Amino acid sequence: MIPLSVLDLAPIVEGGDAATSFRNSLDLARHAERLGYRRFWMAEHHNIPSVASAATSVLIAHVAGGTSTIRVGAGGIMLPNHSPLVIAEQFGTLASLFPGRIDLGLGRAPGSDQVTARALRRAPEAADSFPQDVLELMAYFRATEPGQAVRAIPGAGLDVPIWILGSSLFGAQLAAAFGLPFAFASHFAPTMLEQALDLYRSRFQPSEQLARPYTMLGVNVFAAESEAAARRLFTSLQQAFINLRRGRPGPLKPPAEGFDASLAPFERAMLADMLSFSVVGTREQVRAGLAGIVARTAADELMVASQIHDHAARLESYAIAAEAAEIPAVVAETADHR
Repeated sequence: MIPLSVLDLAPIVEGGDAATSFRNSLDLARHAERLGYRRFWMAEHHNIPSVASAATSVLIAHVAGGTSTIRVGAGGIMLPNHSPLVIAEQFGTLASLFPGRIDLGLGRAPGSDQVTARALRRAPEAADSFPQDVLELMAYFRATEPGQAVRAIPGAGLDVPIWILGSSLFGAQLAAAFGLPFAFASHFAPTMLEQALDLYRSRFQPSEQLARPYTMLGVNVFAAESEAAARRLFTSLQQAFINLRRGRPGPLKPPAEGFDASLAPFERAMLADMLSFSVVGTREQVRAGLAGIVARTAADELMVASQIHDHAARLESYAIAAEAAEIPAVVAETADHR
């Protein structure tokens, strides 16, 4: 099986708070490190009651400081919300503190609604300059040239691998043109996946960072000792999507018995479409589900997202997924997996 990684949104659960979510994220990262997961990524979102990872760079430092081998990074930083120089400085700082362990995934969405985007001082046309902003950011990580007026300090000359994130053909085309690894948000937006992968692989241009195409796909995994228990855990994520569509976002809710029966037919169809890259069930079902995704997509790596209300159940789900995928536990003191 190919490598597995973790996508954590630092979920705020119903009855919980951000402080608890941060402690749980670090606990999950240490758990994932012991299990042999390759990366632990956190994502920038704003004004979402169930997501506490808004200050993504700060949380990356929290997690990296509490672990020793797993790569830690952003999946991703929504670059149009920020100046490229500031992100270069932040991740230059992280790479200086935790050499060889920091990843920087970049997206162009706001990570929020349009009202919140305005509160972030994000201009409506900010996403239009995303390609130029990525190039500017990459330049800040190169060695300083004579006469260079603006430098990222720290940042210049540091090795910070950059990824392009996306859920459309735009991100695939950009990652291919720049010779960067490509992470696709198939865990909630799988519609354009096959076309995006074909485009990325066919147009890929080798770069200093990457000699051949490299793809990572998001997949929701809800694993338990019984299929019924796993499907019950899955209802927390299903409720989150339905409540968001109904305009009633809130903290991550506990599992709900009989939730599927409460849905309108169009809601059931929406969930089936958006969450089609979800593997739910026992160890054997997870093994078959992950293997099927890899066989169908030829992905190089899978990033597992598990929005589970109960922290202990979340830890168990990741343990079952690691066992199902047969990834070896980490025994070395340091690691530098790209």
